[in-house]
Amino acid sequence: MASTHASSAGEASAARSRPGPHRPPLPVVLRLAARELRGGVRGFAVFLLCLALGVAAIASVGSLARSLTEGLSREGRAILGGDAAFALVHREASADERALLESKGRVSSIATLRAMARAPSGDAALVELKAVDGGWPLVGAAGLDPVVPLGDALAERDGVWGAAVDPALLARLELKPGDRFAIGSADFEVRTRLTSEPDRLSGGVGFGPRVVIGEAALRASGLIQPGSLVRWTYRVALPDGARGDQAVRDLVTAVEREAPDTGFEARSRLNAAPQLERNVGRFTEFLTIVGLAALVVGGVGVANAVSSFVERKRATIAILKSVGASGRTVFLIHLAEVAALGALGTALGLAVGAALPFGAVAALREIVPLPLAPSLYPRELALAFAYGTLTTLAFAVWPLGRAHDVPVAALFREHVAPERRLPRPAYMAATAAFAAGLAALAVFAAYDRRIALIFVAAAIAAFVALRLVAWGIMWGAARLPRPRRIELKLALANIHRPGALTPSVVLSLGLGLVLLVTLTLIDASIRRQIANELPARAPSFFFLDIPSGDRDRFAQLIRQDAPGATMESVPMLRGSFASIKGTPAEELKVDPEYRWALRGDRGVTFAADVPKGSSVVEGEWWPADYAGEPLVSFDEKLGKALGLKIGDEIAVNVLGRAITAKVANFRKIAWETLGINFFMVFSPNAFAGAPYMNLATVSFPGGGSDAQEFALLREATGAFPSITAIRVKDALSSLSEVIGNLALAIRAASGVTLAASVLVLAGALAAGHRRRVYEAVILKTLGATRKRLLSAFAAEYAFLGLITAAFGLAVGSLAAWGVTEGVMGIDFAFDPLGAGLAALGALALTIVLGLAGTWRILGEKPARHLRNM
Repeated sequence: MASTHASSAGEASAARSRPGPHRPPLPVVLRLAARELRGGVRGFAVFLLCLALGVAAIASVGSLARSLTEGLSREGRAILGGDAAFALVHREASADERALLESKGRVSSIATLRAMARAPSGDAALVELKAVDGGWPLVGAAGLDPVVPLGDALAERDGVWGAAVDPALLARLELKPGDRFAIGSADFEVRTRLTSEPDRLSGGVGFGPRVVIGEAALRASGLIQPGSLVRWTYRVALPDGARGDQAVRDLVTAVEREAPDTGFEARSRLNAAPQLERNVGRFTEFLTIVGLAALVVGGVGVANAVSSFVERKRATIAILKSVGASGRTVFLIHLAEVAALGALGTALGLAVGAALPFGAVAALREIVPLPLAPSLYPRELALAFAYGTLTTLAFAVWPLGRAHDVPVAALFREHVAPERRLPRPAYMAATAAFAAGLAALAVFAAYDRRIALIFVAAAIAAFVALRLVAWGIMWGAARLPRPRRIELKLALANIHRPGALTPSVVLSLGLGLVLLVTLTLIDASIRRQIANELPARAPSFFFLDIPSGDRDRFAQLIRQDAPGATMESVPMLRGSFASIKGTPAEELKVDPEYRWALRGDRGVTFAADVPKGSSVVEGEWWPADYAGEPLVSFDEKLGKALGLKIGDEIAVNVLGRAITAKVANFRKIAWETLGINFFMVFSPNAFAGAPYMNLATVSFPGGGSDAQEFALLREATGAFPSITAIRVKDALSSLSEVIGNLALAIRAASGVTLAASVLVLAGALAAGHRRRVYEAVILKTLGATRKRLLSAFAAEYAFLGLITAAFGLAVGSLAAWGVTEGVMGIDFAFDPLGAGLAALGALALTIVLGLAGTWRILGEKPARHLRNM
């Protein structure tokens, strides 16, 4: 080490003799930095791991999401089932509309709806029914087991239609190939198992298992009635040689121009699965924020490692300054070293992030049939590199800048008289600039900038709050009465003395604990809502597609077979926005949070009275006998998001007709009751003479038993085979399973941040190793025993862990309350067990890591260290 010091001093002295001592030649700075790095990267393990972990998380999430979007784009034709698709709700395309589509290319039609499949035993299950014509699928092939020609599998034989059935339905109704079941008024035979559909992703997530039948079978089932909720989709395959992207765009434009009033919902292979892509975007943003949180937490580790690095290099810094090196020279030398190490950690993270999509394809190919297209994506890797670089600089410049103005004498006596001062304004400004750059990058690269801004503000607030907590702990420890026990007295002194570990421990542990408690309590709130509160308030069943003429007969069945149960029903139609205040819906600029309202069709109804669970907050409700121009009532939040005011006009396409209505009032809707309510309620005269179905809920007093509900399900579906029944308990169970899987994925992703917190905590304790050795040697020389020192250190870490755990518990609970009540709109549930375990885990982690770091110190002999002091 002496030769390194001498060589460094020699080059620094030579640099001093050259022009501009305050502007050392860059090659000299780089040579000195390279010579320092020859000694290895000891002490930078946490630095490298923190950077690599955060960068790997961001790079892998970005690369994986990009591989999925690229796969969706590449496989768009197969996913959509053609080059373009045109959908209608409630009605089929007319002969002229069909002829228009057939003039553009080959056409295949499918009809999708929900229905009830009934086994011979009387058991029934909700299914996603797909009726296809002879041209399906235009692209790809259906997976069938056993493999048979699709036409044969769906054909009619002796009055019984064939069906390809999802194995999940066979298990639920205890059926096997060759068995019969009923849908609507038609009988079906299980001819084959349906193992895959080429166009499944384009339809989104369904509520039940899939059953594929022929279009003729659907017409024979009695399920198609005026107002039935059937979605007709017409796929168009362009001729060979005319399938370029521009040809696809021209096809959609031509159909919209030549048939402007049909109400077609158009999609092309260029956006085959928009809902999936939106969900991928949102989940990607969340995971990116988790990765960024890990990187920010890791930044604390960077700052700790750099501070420790400067302390270890004080002898080198002293020699450099004693031979005339300026403070700027010292800063630049060590900045070059830290930047090189930061580049190494970032490169390690990029390598892992780039490789993950390739591993994901191999691991998930058979489990999740997503069209992943792994590759090296320069934009995503460059973004992760920028995050890593800015994090390194934002957290390294401040501690490096402190060495600029520290006099040589202070460096030599720092063990006994440590001097703490703020860096020069230039270094503070540079730190602020790099931090602002990191925040700006997080915001402008985000899928939803509002969420990114919230994250940035929360991160800043957390840093400030934890710094204040650490200062408060030190301030309080300095002013507490001195206890009689020497161990406790020593523990309090260690907490508030100059160079104490308190700020680093509180910051690193606090950030991870806040995140853990927040996620734990959000998960607990959602689960309680699903398991306890929703079932208590929700109806037992939703019944869909009740024909208007059968409503009274259906109500009579409910009174007979479910005495005491309450039934409520409303008319239901489906419509899509055509225009708002004269502007076509597709041209409107709306908050991304509410763009869903303009996509596809929405449920609408009409009513003479204010629906239950709603209250008018602005405007007036129409009279029961109102007969003027059509009026509409809007959900308050949606109406304001669309820029509507009382008196504004909207046009909604329903059953192929554009219904124009004026906004009469806004309602506040209590959605959490799970009663029947709609975003848009029209005055009854708006749909005079239009065919419609009814939507009904049935609620048992005090909640029905499984036996009661299954008995009613068998009777209702047997007597009204065209009606679709959704059992709320089954839906909530499925929802709970989905949320459980999502929560598991979120915990796994958040584990990256928690791992970074543990690394930073370990690094913070390691950073104080030199000072702890010095203190332990002095105390042991004065007669302190290992047991006494161990007790003092344990008390110190326990006190810090306890205060930090209390802070993490309080702030995490507050954050979870804000998310559940303010964002998700559900009741906050405090889970004392989960939150308490998280807090106790943090406390135990602090004590274990702290004692693990000091155990070796306590076993060392004082003599070896005293000789070097």
